[in-house]
Amino acid sequence: MHFHFPFAVSQVLWTLTFAAQLTLLVVLLGRDRIKRYPWFTVGIALYALHLLVEVLLAGRMATIVYQAVSIGLADLEVLIGLLVVIEIGRRAFGGAGLRTRAIGAAAMVVVAGGVLAAWGPWLTWKQITPNPAVTVLNLMLVVAAPNDTLMVLRGVSKGQIFVSLFMIQLGLLVVVFGRQFTAGWRSHTQKIAIGLSTIAISWLAVQGGWQLIAKTAQIHTRQEYERIIGLGSKLLNADKVVYVAVLVWWIVCLWFDEPGTAIAEAAEEPAPSLALEEPPQLAQ
Repeated sequence: MHFHFPFAVSQVLWTLTFAAQLTLLVVLLGRDRIKRYPWFTVGIALYALHLLVEVLLAGRMATIVYQAVSIGLADLEVLIGLLVVIEIGRRAFGGAGLRTRAIGAAAMVVVAGGVLAAWGPWLTWKQITPNPAVTVLNLMLVVAAPNDTLMVLRGVSKGQIFVSLFMIQLGLLVVVFGRQFTAGWRSHTQKIAIGLSTIAISWLAVQGGWQLIAKTAQIHTRQEYERIIGLGSKLLNADKVVYVAVLVWWIVCLWFDEPGTAIAEAAEEPAPSLALEEPPQLAQ
């Protein structure tokens, strides 16, 4: 007797991802972390909204309108991702001088820009300008791609690659130099930075692996094409597993206070008065 599981892997991963995102938002709200990491919270909430919109709107509206909404949300996620990088960087290196931070930011831009320039493929002019509606969508795809398998595997979402490169560099800088500033070991800022870099490494590995497969694979039949697309879906599912694991890690880490928080709060409490009470007056 074979056990039949009625849900696809993608459905299970979607459910786990959405549930973990909601749980993380509850932790951020309940443990009062939103004031410290507002853009990080917005990023998690926006991605959860994106997942919900794709389920509610897919197949229920015109394809061109649905793609515009989905790609628009993906582009907004890239913008929020840049703000998250800035937010975590300021939290991690708040004690650094303005010149040091400017040099570090410029170096990160140069590295990310250099890698992005060499990362292909790029859209051709014919792909960009077939007609006005498709032109806008193609230009939006250059910034980011929605969660649809074929869209992601096209490899044209340069905005996502750019932000991912920033996140990886930020994670390395926080691990190496964070303890010298305000992102010490086991701090929330360091854990968020490590999680962001892990997600970025996983996503870039999937993109690079898929592009290698696309360049080397020789497709002659429909079955071979479906097999290659199935392999790409498995790569994306593996990336989603990593994302869920990082969400769970963030939930656990952000639930607990940073080391030394209780001591700092105790130090902020007013000290008890040491003034001695006047002795009672003796009756004359």
